Amino acid sequence: MEQNKVIPTPVKTNWVDQKKKLKEQFPTLTDADLNFEEGKRDEMLKKVQAKLGKTKTEFDAIISRL
Repeated sequence: MEQNKVIPTPVKTNWVDQKKKLKEQFPTLTDADLNFEEGKRDEMLKKVQAKLGKTKTEFDAIISRL
């Protein structure tokens, strides 16, 4: 069993809707913070997670509830 396997943040297919909901829930987030670039998804999510001061588990839960 792989103990250090990274589980990806559960971003749904409609990022535009999720982005809007995140901005409503966390007004400090900007469009630049949530700019999705192909191939840089994980990097963007880590930056947002850090800006919100959330752990990966907390951030994943936020994304899952959107």
